Amino acid sequence: MADRPSQTYRTIDARPNAQSLVKPGELVDLVEVTPLTLADRRIYNQLLENAWDAIEKPVTHVIAKSDLRGSHNSNDRVGESVERLMSAIVKVKVTHEGEDAIERVQLLGGNIETTRRDGVLEYEIPQRLRKIIKDSTVFARLQREVMFALSSKYALTLYEMIQKRGNLRYRSSEKFALDDLRGVLGVPKGKLTSWSNLKLRAIEPAVAEVNMLSDYVVEIEPVKTGRRVTHIELKWWRKDGAGTAETERELSFSKVGRKARMANTTENLKPRPAWLEAAGPALRTETYETARLRYPGYDIYHVEKEWRAWTQGKEPPRDADRAYLAFFRSFAENNPLR
Repeated sequence: MADRPSQTYRTIDARPNAQSLVKPGELVDLVEVTPLTLADRRIYNQLLENAWDAIEKPVTHVIAKSDLRGSHNSNDRVGESVERLMSAIVKVKVTHEGEDAIERVQLLGGNIETTRRDGVLEYEIPQRLRKIIKDSTVFARLQREVMFALSSKYALTLYEMIQKRGNLRYRSSEKFALDDLRGVLGVPKGKLTSWSNLKLRAIEPAVAEVNMLSDYVVEIEPVKTGRRVTHIELKWWRKDGAGTAETERELSFSKVGRKARMANTTENLKPRPAWLEAAGPALRTETYETARLRYPGYDIYHVEKEWRAWTQGKEPPRDADRAYLAFFRSFAENNPLR
């Protein structure tokens, strides 16, 4: 029986659960005209989840302020975030009368907040946004634990982008104009205007966090037009069992020391040395990255040399990348770092 067209499954039919929440794809790749903070984005995801059962209806939703405070003792942050969300205007890519279009909407409608510390927030989803959500057929499923572990709005946005795209059957990369990426990430106008600054301050830290804490390994590579970086290519691939186990272990740790652990596992991947060229063609970039993340401290190219020497005289493997990683596992077990 053929697969049913994806359009028959609506985003509002997806259900949140104890581990994850649902976010319409249109609200992942939106462009912020009014930049939001990490706290704003987390709170908005919670407001969407809380309203989900009636998200497309013109009703008032109610949530306890304590659910939005997180570990903070004060409600001030909640009120400030709500006000920024009310005033935030975003641009959403939609289809209007069969044509691609940009729709400008507000993220949050009118609301009332009781002043008691243990009070509630009553709020509304704007009418135009309700229609966008109702018509949505693509969504991201966000793991709560990861959403609250990520420490920057750039990392959270990148994570949402990957969660929206990760289950696509026939795609594992996507090209973005640099200005479009800035808009989706919510980089304030006039900030991080050069590629080098954007890469150093936003992209590299975000990629490092998503690689450490999510189910995917992510790469962002610059694409030049002439001498200028004008586009980027976003690549992603799902971690294998060992990588997923490492992620789960990291999420179980305290945040204390996470930056140091991240720095230890995300140092720049060195170019493949010329002396290896004679041994055989290079493996995929993601294979080297996986090896480096999985076995920090080992020289990945030295292990490749050992693997290629071991394969001499044997039938060539069907999947060289997988064979290399399997050899690396045995090599690390037999040659532990002191």
